[in-house]
Amino acid sequence: MEYKLKDIIAAPLTGYNRDGSINKDVIPQYVEMLHKNGITGVFLNGTTGEGLSLTINERMSISKRWIDSAPEGFMVIIHVGHTSQTISRNLAIHAAEIGADAIAEIGPVFYKPANVEALVDYTAYTASAVPDMPYYYYHMPSRNNVLFPMIEYLKLAESAIPNLKGIKYTHNDIPDYKQCLEFRPGKYNIHFGRDEYLYYALQAGASGAVGSTFSILTPLYLEMVKSYISGDTEEAQRLQFISAKTIHLLYETGGYGSALKAVMRIIGIDLGGMRRPQYNLTLEKEKDLAESLQKSGIMHHLNKI
Repeated sequence: MEYKLKDIIAAPLTGYNRDGSINKDVIPQYVEMLHKNGITGVFLNGTTGEGLSLTINERMSISKRWIDSAPEGFMVIIHVGHTSQTISRNLAIHAAEIGADAIAEIGPVFYKPANVEALVDYTAYTASAVPDMPYYYYHMPSRNNVLFPMIEYLKLAESAIPNLKGIKYTHNDIPDYKQCLEFRPGKYNIHFGRDEYLYYALQAGASGAVGSTFSILTPLYLEMVKSYISGDTEEAQRLQFISAKTIHLLYETGGYGSALKAVMRIIGIDLGGMRRPQYNLTLEKEKDLAESLQKSGIMHHLNKI
């Protein structure tokens, strides 16, 4: 099997001003940095982007600015998941109107579907609002506790959702992930969403990935893929270890999103803080993180402006 990661998609953080309002002015710089470093697209307003902490108008406004700022060929996937499915459908319609490439939707985050059939029915209703737009199901059971085998979802959704494009697979069940990849080969994009397990997804045959740390470590992931394709699995595993170490250091701060933003400031892009109830790092913790990244040799792997 030929392994080639075609889609390297970043899950961007949302920028805020000092007064807590969204900072749309930083988006063009963010887009330029990602594109320059080899990112092929973005997954907006998801977990990393704090989509469920944003107002509807903020989500629409952010999406519009990213699309207006994106260079030709740069993919923009907009997450439309919400506790109200009416709002999800309205966000989907807005995404279509402003020219998004696709939409995505996490499974219900409060009332849970009883079975795979109920999940397919739910997602089909959102997807039907924009029948001509590619739809991705966003599988992240660690967030919404909706844990069904995605291979079963695909089998049922194939006929129920004509515009189903694939799955954003943010879970570490590699056997299920591999079954999804092998279901109707070439028809669906099963984008892997666990940065620290990307090497294992490559082994399974991954052709696309979405990641929060792609905003800061794109060259490392591109080199990992290159090494894997060339057969240098030892180097690919070494780079995966650096990725996992970085993610561990970010989580160790107690505020993963805030730590990501601290690294973005090191790169040269200031995205402000995080919205409550997420923890914001103190200046001392930011300094400690920077020192840990330096000592671990991670700094020279960071994206460049």
